[in-house]
Amino acid sequence: MGSLFRSEEMNLCQIFLQSEAAYACVSELGELGLVQFKDLNPDMNAFQRKFVSEIMRCDEMERKLRYIHKELKKDGMKIPDRDENPKAPAPKEMIDLEATFEKIESELKEVNTNAEALRRNYLELTELKEVLKKTQIFFEEHGRHGIVDDAQHALVHDEGSGFVPITSVQLGFVAGVIPREKVPAFERLLWFANRGNTFLKYDEIDQQLEDPVTGDSISKCVFLIFFQGEQLKARVRKICEGFKATLYPCPETTHERTEMLNGVSTRLEDLNLVLHQTEDHRKRVLMSAQKEIRPWIIKVKKIKAIYHTLNMCNYDVSHNSLIAECWTPVSGLEEIQQALKHGTELSGSTVPSILHRMQTKETPPTYFKTNKFTHVFQAIIDAYGIACYQEVNPAPYAIISFPFLFAVMFGDFGHGFIMFLAGLWMVLTEKKLLAKKSDNEIANMFIGGRYIITMMGLFSIYTGLIYNDIFSKSVNIFQSSWHPNYDFKTLQKEGYSSRVLNPQEHFDNTTGPYPFGIDPIWQASLNKITFNNSLKMKLSVIFGVSQMLLGVLLSFVNHAYFRRPLNIFCEFIPQLIFLVCLFGYLVAVVVYKWIAFNADCTQYAPQLIIQFINMFLLSYTPRDRPANFTGDLYACSRIEPTSINATSQTVFYEYQQPIQIGMVLAALLMIPVMLLVKPLILKARHSSRVKRRDRLYATSQRTLIHNEEQPEQSDDTKGVKGARPEAHLSDIELGAVTGKNMNINGEEERGVVSHSEGGILGHEEEENIPQFEFGEVFILQAIHTIEYCLGCISHTASYLRLWALSLAHAQLSEVLWSMLFRTGLTMDLPYVGGILIWAIFAAFAGVTVAVLLLMEGLSAFLHTIRLHWVEFNSKFYVGDGYQFAPYSFKHLLDADLDE
Repeated sequence: MGSLFRSEEMNLCQIFLQSEAAYACVSELGELGLVQFKDLNPDMNAFQRKFVSEIMRCDEMERKLRYIHKELKKDGMKIPDRDENPKAPAPKEMIDLEATFEKIESELKEVNTNAEALRRNYLELTELKEVLKKTQIFFEEHGRHGIVDDAQHALVHDEGSGFVPITSVQLGFVAGVIPREKVPAFERLLWFANRGNTFLKYDEIDQQLEDPVTGDSISKCVFLIFFQGEQLKARVRKICEGFKATLYPCPETTHERTEMLNGVSTRLEDLNLVLHQTEDHRKRVLMSAQKEIRPWIIKVKKIKAIYHTLNMCNYDVSHNSLIAECWTPVSGLEEIQQALKHGTELSGSTVPSILHRMQTKETPPTYFKTNKFTHVFQAIIDAYGIACYQEVNPAPYAIISFPFLFAVMFGDFGHGFIMFLAGLWMVLTEKKLLAKKSDNEIANMFIGGRYIITMMGLFSIYTGLIYNDIFSKSVNIFQSSWHPNYDFKTLQKEGYSSRVLNPQEHFDNTTGPYPFGIDPIWQASLNKITFNNSLKMKLSVIFGVSQMLLGVLLSFVNHAYFRRPLNIFCEFIPQLIFLVCLFGYLVAVVVYKWIAFNADCTQYAPQLIIQFINMFLLSYTPRDRPANFTGDLYACSRIEPTSINATSQTVFYEYQQPIQIGMVLAALLMIPVMLLVKPLILKARHSSRVKRRDRLYATSQRTLIHNEEQPEQSDDTKGVKGARPEAHLSDIELGAVTGKNMNINGEEERGVVSHSEGGILGHEEEENIPQFEFGEVFILQAIHTIEYCLGCISHTASYLRLWALSLAHAQLSEVLWSMLFRTGLTMDLPYVGGILIWAIFAAFAGVTVAVLLLMEGLSAFLHTIRLHWVEFNSKFYVGDGYQFAPYSFKHLLDADLDE
């Protein structure tokens, strides 16, 4: 049965592929995406498999493609996002791809090496140019003698008589470039290491410099150090070397510096031209690679996936073929046959590939065919657990129940309409949004759930109309059936600011109740919250019990499909009786109260919670029938309640006491049925099978002894009356009878798996009876029984979250309206009020979206997930299967390469 209700029927198949056609056939199966291969070589590591060399070649091609991709990203060039799906190339085309990638990689590496060397040379020349310029400025700042005079005055002095003549001292200097962040430490070390006998002058380079390797911007300073003597010169050079400062030659005369500066400038111009030509060549290489890199990546991924799959097959040397085992859906067998046939034709092989269906006792994988609408609902169910093979799938029911239960908690027409428009916009623009491939996880999550958001918004519009709640306000669409005739003078005269509306006087019985949803009169009533609480709480219980009952009924579908009659009689029926007798009865009482009681008997309308508690306590207070009373004692009438002893806690319908006692006793009786009957039956079955096996084994032993005593027996004795039927069996046939494998000598063979269908007498299973532990079975059944019985109570209470979150959402909406937007509407500020109302509306809209739509919507969404995962799924859904993971090329169409 291939549908969303139950997983696809799967089959284990064996595929025989000729070596020359294996690659093409596996490629066609990858394009089809309906086959899940099994690894037939689980004990072999990756380097022991047949196609390990091809995998390593693919890894090398991926490495080269990653290098090309990195170079493209470095230049800000994106991979073209074209909707293309190239076929996997033939194995002989791998050589061409490898040669192409090798050529592009070597060319890029050569260009990058040359460009790096040119940039490094350009940086050095730029630094030399700045050194010459800054040095010239340093020497020109102080007139004729320049900066040398300042250095001599700072360094050369006589302790007794002051400064010595300038001409008696010869100073040397070095010039270079150092990173700006190292200047303070560099200056301090120069001072302390040379004891103040050096003079440092530095200035920052205004031109922006680039690192030749990374291309990042760097900031450097030109420095000039004056010193006296060769010893200080050597010390200064070592300090510069330690700080990785670059020293450059700097002539002492102005003329020489000018000539050198002109030469450096000329070389820089020539080098800049060469750099531009190198970059242009590099871009041309990258642009040619950019056009083809996407199909290249997809092709290499497909080749690697094909060889990975071929490594999972067994190689038959005698027939020069590969043998594969795979899971396939039965509905796709014809397509798989066509794919194998097409692959064989492409390879030019004359021997066809064979697809053989196998019989197995392995549990098949679970596979559901979904579309872009049902996928999100199936994903929510799969997050709880993958369905067992052919188990009832909760996803079809979640398509309706999930957005509906969400809407019960989120019911507001205005908020639901905004959510519906947001979801509808994402649905209409899904192609554009999916094509962007954003890295924002939150945005991707919303886009992935666009259909469920649309459904939740649509259902919220419906429940908002039921609640008559639009941004916390009600709308009188169909005209209220209540018509109070009080005017303000009457209320002021009698001293009342509010009055209780009498249904006999103010309710229009001709038109009847409000036709759709809640009457808008409740918006102005003081007991609005009390009324809404009572209504929503009862509705929550009704919805909860209904969904739990559906889950129990679906468990019957599972038991019937898998032919488990013991579970039907020992689990399903007791569970159904337990749930219906207690909580189904509660729902029936709620509906009965709505139907049977009206405004004439509000004083003694039953309190259902008290009545339900009294049902378990077996506490009943009957009504008294007066002597002259001939009417229906339990009918809703205007009779005085005290005359019949009618209160909210007394019996409110005829035969209530025996019916409720019967309900409680039936529910309590189902507990030992669920707890004891199934373990006892399983124990009896096991004991019966053991006795049958022992009888069969004893019979076989007697037969063997008889054959040993009478080895020669005529054919006539085989038909003698009273002869045992096993007396004429051979040793091998006796082995089939006893469940053992016997050779031709009558000896038992060890380690041989029998493939018979139960032997001659069909009792192979009797020999291999699994171990049965009554204690474990009983404990497991006790756990399930306690979980179900307590779960019915806790889960019913859990559904009250529908009422609680609905109340919270309505109150938050009302508070936001009254404290924010209503304040802006009541302001009496001429001219300014019109401007303020726009600002207040903007704040109101922002808080509405942020709090009521996003935060409250997320809260309601999580609670809805809880109700489906725990309260609904636990009644029938096991969810311990494993996902069908087909070998498919669809997930390889992404051009990203894994590092």
